[in-house]
Amino acid sequence: MGGNARCRPARTGRPRVRGPGRPEEVQPMKRNLYVSAAAAVVLLAGGPAAAAVAAPADAARTAPAAAPAAPADTTAEGAAAAALKDYPGVISSLDRDGNVWHVDVITKDGKGHAELKVDAANGKVTRENVDTDEDAGEHKDLLAAKVTAEQAVKAALAAHPGEAWAVEWDSDDDNGKAASWHVEVRGSDGKTWDGSVDATTGKVTALSDSDDDYGNG
Repeated sequence: MGGNARCRPARTGRPRVRGPGRPEEVQPMKRNLYVSAAAAVVLLAGGPAAAAVAAPADAARTAPAAAPAAPADTTAEGAAAAALKDYPGVISSLDRDGNVWHVDVITKDGKGHAELKVDAANGKVTRENVDTDEDAGEHKDLLAAKVTAEQAVKAALAAHPGEAWAVEWDSDDDNGKAASWHVEVRGSDGKTWDGSVDATTGKVTALSDSDDDYGNG
């Protein structure tokens, strides 16, 4: 190199300026800003609907399920209906012992007698004992009664609201007492009410009103 050669100036740290024909490269940080801005525009344009779509799907899966309804308890009327459906006839007695209804049914010809159990939780009927050689004469008053056990329960509850717990046939006695139904009702006030329902007229007569603590039995 000759003595007249010029020294090139040293390169500085300034970036090179690209010509107008070459587009500037998009840096990663700028790309992220563009994506975030675009997502915000979509949410603003869509309103609540878009926000709902963007919500996590797990929220629906974690929602608590509705609790199943508790099964209804079988009433005296329900137990009577279930018993007669299983063994048609006329009810002579019905009483509850815990979660079981005990029902006695006499066939309409007076010759059949069934002892049934009805589950108070589900209404299922179980036959305990069935006789087919009954003396029809012993049941003639019951079979001729105008008021049935079911009607006696209804009349007793109309006179004294509560839950019927027992109903039993009481036929004529030697003193000439009219046939009737003895009905036991348990009220929400903790008292047991005993009444008599005339088997012909349906008239209700109170027999007692006690403070028995009957519990579940």
